[in-house]
Amino acid sequence: MKKVIYLLFLSIIFAFCAIESFAFDQNFSRARWISVLSPDSDSAPNTWMTFVKTVNLSKTPSQAIARIGADSKYWLKINGKEVVFEGGLKRGPEPGAGYYDEIDVAEYLQKGVNTIEVLLWYFGKNGFSHLSSGKAGMIFSLENNGLDIASDSTWQCCIRPEYCDTENPKPNYRLSEPNIRYNSTVSEPQMQNAVEYGTWGDAPWGKMLPRPIPMWKDFGIKTGEMIRRGDTTILQLPYNMQMTPIIKIFDSLGGSLVHIQTDHSEAGGAHCIRAEYIASKGEQTYESLGWMSGQEIIVIAPENVQVQEISYRETGYDAELGGRFSCSDPFYDLFWEKAMRTLYVNMRDTFFDCPDRERAQWWGDVVVLMGECFYSYSTSTHALMRKAINELCAHQADNGTLHSPIPGVFSRELPGQMLASVGRYGFWTYYMNTGDIETIRNAYPAVKRYLAVWETDSTGLTIHRKGGWSWGDWGDNQDKALIQAGWHYLALESAASMADALGYDEEAEAYRATMAKVAEGFNACWTGTEYRHPAYKKLTDDRVNALAMLAGIAGQDKYPQILELLKKTEHASPYFEKYVMEALFKMGEGEYALERCYKRFGQMVNHPDYTTLFEGWEIGSAKYGGGTTNHAWSGGTITVIGAELCGIKPIEPGYKIFEVRPQPAGLGEVSLSFPTVRGEVSYSHKQNGKTIKFVVSVPKGSKAHFVYKDVDKWFRAGKHSVIFNDQRYTIL
Repeated sequence: MKKVIYLLFLSIIFAFCAIESFAFDQNFSRARWISVLSPDSDSAPNTWMTFVKTVNLSKTPSQAIARIGADSKYWLKINGKEVVFEGGLKRGPEPGAGYYDEIDVAEYLQKGVNTIEVLLWYFGKNGFSHLSSGKAGMIFSLENNGLDIASDSTWQCCIRPEYCDTENPKPNYRLSEPNIRYNSTVSEPQMQNAVEYGTWGDAPWGKMLPRPIPMWKDFGIKTGEMIRRGDTTILQLPYNMQMTPIIKIFDSLGGSLVHIQTDHSEAGGAHCIRAEYIASKGEQTYESLGWMSGQEIIVIAPENVQVQEISYRETGYDAELGGRFSCSDPFYDLFWEKAMRTLYVNMRDTFFDCPDRERAQWWGDVVVLMGECFYSYSTSTHALMRKAINELCAHQADNGTLHSPIPGVFSRELPGQMLASVGRYGFWTYYMNTGDIETIRNAYPAVKRYLAVWETDSTGLTIHRKGGWSWGDWGDNQDKALIQAGWHYLALESAASMADALGYDEEAEAYRATMAKVAEGFNACWTGTEYRHPAYKKLTDDRVNALAMLAGIAGQDKYPQILELLKKTEHASPYFEKYVMEALFKMGEGEYALERCYKRFGQMVNHPDYTTLFEGWEIGSAKYGGGTTNHAWSGGTITVIGAELCGIKPIEPGYKIFEVRPQPAGLGEVSLSFPTVRGEVSYSHKQNGKTIKFVVSVPKGSKAHFVYKDVDKWFRAGKHSVIFNDQRYTIL
């Protein structure tokens, strides 16, 4: 009897938990998608709408979770107070789907009359980071804790005619965001009842998933000293950032056209985002809501318009700069600072290659950016990584291939980038740093399907695939067949490790058998002094030889020849140089790695006019792929500093156990600390003559394996010191 009662009690508890877990069931919400337009009307691109609802509350709740979905972005006010500045995510968690936000609005509600106002911006255009539904609309649900507020035909709405397109030039085809022209002379529009379309999951908006990343961080409104040059007024920003510009002007005539742009409104050989404002007569302040990137806000106005003030609101991904680094060489301090800035300006709805020309989630970039994040920014960035992994897998083609950038309309496979994505530096690095086995469990079927596309030849070597774009790197002298083979090996290694973690022993064994074949075929391409594919006729590729080192295909007997090659061969772009640098550290050649890094990155790091790093080695004639000046893939040295110079990397998932295997590489002083899922890890060394002191801090719940020359010591939580003097060491 007791057992029956106990089981009944458990079933009640489980049922209650289930009710709590599914308190918001989209199928039973009475909220409806609403729009100004009837279902048979087309939504024009760059349409703005306002939706208003007035409700009377008898009391205010302690918690009130609103769910808001929109195509494409929205701004929310309650009782005149700003609740959300730019809500919504670009569409495309999977084909035909979108995201919705969850926001606790309790603090903005009051007893009595409440006014909810939503300003909607409909892009109406696909791009390299957004899949339009084809219809402007929003859905709002606040149906919890006794509240019953849902979007329906009782909401008042209107199209906002003061918002429209600018004249040419308009943003290039890769961007889904239009330019914004705001005409302040347009009269207030008439409100009408909203038109209902359907409920959650209905066409054309489709399945809606909860927003997997934080709402944006708002740094507040700031200003600075302006520079005036004729009809142009410039505000120099402290660094390259994502921001919305704000102007305060006086127009003596009214109707004047004011141009608002940044020094990045044309970038990478393409037209990017800018704005226009048509002034009314007198003094006025205007904030252009579409975020721009750049280091300067540029306002061009006719002579009858006085620009009184330019200010800006910086916004961005909600992450803290958790990594701190310093060393005895100011070049690497500056490199770190610029790399941090470049990394942050390339995070928002997704990771992207650049914040001006494309805002696109190219996965070759994502792999490098994820590695940088683990040593620099707070663990909130892990959510953006998880979102990127889930989106990549959800958009897998029917034939098993993967492609990026996603979400968006680009559908060509870049085989090398895709192999890197699912490989050691992509999915597996994410897992080792986070311990998130569920994301790996969900991604593994896509990895398995993708690797099934790849074949080997009679020697065991990977058969080169062109895919949609046979991109190996920017620059010349690419031995693409062997570049792909190196990435293939690393992808097989990652798949085998995933299979191990998930308990698929036979599949892990099969992956390792294929790895052995690929290594055999790859080593058949060794000439005695270098790796090169027999069909490749150009100059020897440093990328290929670095990959052979990193993968472990090249044995130690080949290190001297590869080192000599890397000392005289410099074909890699800034994207691939990170892997070359890492290969040099693996050979124990850290000092040369830093020397080569200074030689290759010196010009961009020391450039006085830019706070971010470039896409190519220089700007202008030596550019790659358009030559943007804010490409975070050039910051891969961050990862090399953390993982190789300081030697810190997880050896069990989620930093349960991590390794500290430093290579000081001639730097007399180094200090690094960064957040992990278990807490902060810190490292420092300081050399004085033949004595070097190491200090390592291990977070609670972790264990560290410290290895340096003949020191081999395990550390548990706490702060630990090692003093090494010639061949003797002391543990403090």
